[in-house]
Amino acid sequence: MPWLWVALLAALAFFAFLDGWYLVRVPLVVLRARLLQPRVRDLLAEQRTVGRVLPSDLDLLLHMNNARYLREADVARVVHLTRCGVLGALRELGANTVLAASCARYRRSLHLFEPFEMRTRLLGWDDRAFYLEARFVSLRDGFVCALLRFRQHIVGTSPERIVEHLCKRRVEPPEQPEDLQHWIAYNAASSQLLRAESGLSCTPKDQ
Repeated sequence: MPWLWVALLAALAFFAFLDGWYLVRVPLVVLRARLLQPRVRDLLAEQRTVGRVLPSDLDLLLHMNNARYLREADVARVVHLTRCGVLGALRELGANTVLAASCARYRRSLHLFEPFEMRTRLLGWDDRAFYLEARFVSLRDGFVCALLRFRQHIVGTSPERIVEHLCKRRVEPPEQPEDLQHWIAYNAASSQLLRAESGLSCTPKDQ
């Protein structure tokens, strides 16, 4: 049956030349978060996702690849923003979001078949971005194996407008943790330095 071979070749090309599993997985987890999981009304509430280290997650040292943490946190962050309504609010306001910065601190390796929990929470926001955290916690002993921070830039509106849209009132952002303040200051200084090296004016547009 020629159509079967065409479908097989198309599937092989999809996974060989594109990041096929990711392109399938993200829409599925978003649909699951919207249709099957309860809405999270508290924007600052921690959301938890359980995972397990698979053979495809391993690097040459046989522990979880450092890039895989970012991938798993990316998926968990999409679920988090879906369940608390931020992605829906962006769509209703005709806006969008893009990841502007991230950092990762690795404290202990996760090994093959080790179960872990991703704990994602919103730390706060400013006039241009949301700041989120993801913790990878081993379910064997509760140790925080990795800590990741993200700056989720908002395009077309502002975080304050999104929060007001969701809560139906103006909400002041929570006080930023000291280490987050240092990271934000580092990003601002780095942006100014790079713009100066490029001969551009030091505006906050691309920080």
